[in-house]
This record gives sequence, C-alpha cells and structure tokens, in this order.
Amino acid sequence: MEQIGHWINGAHVAGTSGRTADVFNPATGEVQAQVALASQEEMDRAIASAAEAQIAWGATNPQRRARVMMELVRLLNRDMDKLAEAISREHGKTFPDAKGDVQRGLEVIEFCIGAPHLLKGEFTDAAGPGIDMYSMRQPLGVVAGITPFNFPAMIPLWKLGPALASGNAMILKPSERDPSCPMMLGALLKEAGLPDGVFQVINGDKGAVDAILDSEIIQAVGFVGSTPIAQYIYSRAAETGKRCQCFGGAKNHMIIMPDADMDQAADALVGAGYGAAGERCMAISVAVPVGDETADRLIEKLVPRIEALKVGPYIAGNDVDFGPVVTKAAKENILRLVQTGVDQGAELVVDGRDFNLQGYENGFFVGAHLFDRVTPDMDIYKTEIFGPVLSTVRAASYEEALGLAMDHEYGNGTAIFTRDGDAARDFASRVNIGMVGINVPIPVPLAYHTFGGWKRSGFGDLNQHGPDSFRFYTRTKTVTSRWPSGIKEGAAFNFKAMD
Repeated sequence: MEQIGHWINGAHVAGTSGRTADVFNPATGEVQAQVALASQEEMDRAIASAAEAQIAWGATNPQRRARVMMELVRLLNRDMDKLAEAISREHGKTFPDAKGDVQRGLEVIEFCIGAPHLLKGEFTDAAGPGIDMYSMRQPLGVVAGITPFNFPAMIPLWKLGPALASGNAMILKPSERDPSCPMMLGALLKEAGLPDGVFQVINGDKGAVDAILDSEIIQAVGFVGSTPIAQYIYSRAAETGKRCQCFGGAKNHMIIMPDADMDQAADALVGAGYGAAGERCMAISVAVPVGDETADRLIEKLVPRIEALKVGPYIAGNDVDFGPVVTKAAKENILRLVQTGVDQGAELVVDGRDFNLQGYENGFFVGAHLFDRVTPDMDIYKTEIFGPVLSTVRAASYEEALGLAMDHEYGNGTAIFTRDGDAARDFASRVNIGMVGINVPIPVPLAYHTFGGWKRSGFGDLNQHGPDSFRFYTRTKTVTSRWPSGIKEGAAFNFKAMD
C-alpha cells in the first residue's frame, strides 16, 4: 500500500512518528494509501529548516521570486491532468471539477507574477527640510497554511502563492484525507526553482495544528475549514500574537425574484447546489423564492433537473454531475440531517435517501435531495450540511427574503436572480455578506479581487488572494530619512559660529 510522508527540504521523506491515517477512495470505500501524521519533532525540524531558508529567499529581489511563480504557472498547466486525477481519486469529485480546482488556484499564481508591483512601498519627497519618508513591505518570515479537504489544489495555491511571492517561507498542513495533490505541489515548486526549505508540506492531525499555533517562529496562519475550528485557530493564534485569517462555514442563500428567468435560476441552483456533491463553502444550499407562485414555478423547474442528475465515480466519464462525498462519516451525517428535516416537517420533494450505485455499494455516494417549505427554525436550515441537499424557504416579500440572508449567522456568499436593476443594486448594497452574486450563483471573485466571508464565516481583518493577500503576508516598515546639509560643499577649516 502507498505510504505518503512529508515534503521537507525539497524532498519526499517518510514519516517517523509511527502514526498514520487512512486515505480512502470515496467511490469504493477502500483504503488506497496511508499518510503519516507528523510528530512534534518532525514539525519543529521543518519549521527550523524553513526559518533558515527564508533568510536568503526574503533577500531575493521580488522580480526573481515572481519568475518562480511564472514557471509554476507553466508547470501547473503541464501537469493539470495529473493533479486533477489525484484529486478525483482521493476526494471523489468529477474530473472536470478537479481540473477546475487546479485552474482556480493557478489563476492566483498568475496574479502573483505581479508581486514586484504589489510589493512597492510609498515615497514622499521633502516631507520636511531635508527629510524624505518612505515605506517598505517586508516578509513576515515563516508562515503557515492549514487547508481543507474539499479543494486540495486551489486553497493551498491561494495560500502559498502570495506568501512565497512576498518572500516568506511556508509550512503547509493540508487535509490528511487527500494529501497527494499538496505533495505534488511541493515537487512542482522545486522544479520551478524555489530553493529547498522555503516550502514544506507537513501532514498531520490536530497535533500538527497545535504545533503550528504554539510555534514562536511562525508569524502568521491562514486557515479554511469549519467555523468551530476557524474560531479555535483564530483565538489560539491571537493569544500568541500571530497574524491570522480563518475562513469557516457557510449557508449561502439565493433569492429568486418573481421576474427572474426561471430556467436560468433553476439551472444555476442545480449547478451551485449539487456540484461537487455540495462540498463547497460557496455552494448554494438555500433557495428563497419570493411569493408562492414563484416558489411553485421554481420547484416545477427544479424537480426534473435534479432527478436527471448523474451520480457516479470520476472514471465514469465527463458527463457525471457529481461523485461521492469524502468519507463514510460525512455520508452518515448528511443522511441524518435529511431525516431531521423530514421529522421537523419539511417537505422532501426529491428523496435521495435510497440512492445506491450498482458496483459501488460500499462507496460514499449520496443521492440528490430537494426540500420545500423549510422554515428557519429547522436544523437543515441552520446547519451547514455540506452535501447534495437544497432547501427551499418561501418568502412572502423581497424584504423577508433579504432578512433571511442577513439574519443567518453565516455570511460567506449570497445571490439574487432578477431582471430588476433597482432590486439588484439594493440587495448588493444592503446585504451583510462578503460575496454577492447578481444572476451569478457562486460569486467567487477572480484572483485579482479578494475572497472572504463576513459574520461567522470569516475571522480576521484581511481576505484571501487579491491585494489583501499581499498585505496579509507582509508588514509595513516606514522610514523617515534626513541627511545633514552642507556636506557637498566640502570641508570647512574655520570654526563656524552657532546659528
């Protein structure tokens, strides 16, 4: 069986702790590899090595660092299919979806090629008599990324690109559920010209996370995952004076106005709700049609589309709509929440509880579910299900629909479908959510903008990728400079009287 260790000092190394975790094939339910779980000693060694390597890397001029990013873009394009296959094999998502995972990360690396411009400071000439003032953006030193299972390429690339381009060294602790892609990224960075030790991949569990948080060398932590863990990491990092950005859970609402193109809205909901088996922090999990007539028309459009979805393993072809969820425990939790929805009175319009894929009976497949007449007091509304379950909450008015999105504890993403520009502008202006789509179901910003949620979806002051990422991974130093006048006139041989 394949043994996956760590990436330390530019090489694959075996784990030495004696502890491992199983890596499953979600389509079959079989263990396909074992990944090492790092000891405190292994983590300390990697951090010390990164700190040593960062000194020269931080002193390397930004243009040369950007050339590493440029070469990494070429290599990511070259190995796109290899990376996507590793993701599909360990995560379960379809092959096109896995390629999208790599592509959205690659776009951030493309943005990082512009690091020399983004790292420029400010200058004021003659701020006072003979005084100039200027600022410099300098790397933090050693930083860490703790990334989730659902995007094993995209989110590590979102973290490592700005961090490395800014001159930092990075310790990446990816999810132990699908570790192969992050390990492959380490090898690609070495091939791109990154010096050994500047980027380390340390596989592990909570012990590795706590080792990162306890380290006095690590200056910043970036995290994506569930809200309870995000809050834990944020509070622990704050206690030790680390800079921290933590992104947590979501419950994304899509409001459908009576004037919306109902076919367009239904297609958007199916893609955004069921793509990647719903294992996305930007998935639409709540549809909010305004008015009963709108709701009835929407449900009528949704049902045949949902019932026609093709569920299967990634090897079944590119026409598979979504694959299995990542673990057996995830499957059981989704089905448990579906049952609570039924028990609490929601109407299960499309019931996927009995879904069974012939030949893959032991896989972690979950059928598509659609609820109607869900109310805000139900568990399926309050909880992030992270599965192929779409809940419909009927609103009597636009204001009620807006209030549902605004009152929920999560504030990651939201969307409105309408032909009314005034309603769209009002929604975008008033809603207290970090990312907003107008006739766009999953409003993930492009790489040169910034990604981040509000409320209990985000902890920290700066967001991921875009200009915010370079602010997060650097600190500003401001210099006030004054040179005494008169030196250019040469030496004075007489005693000058006091002015």
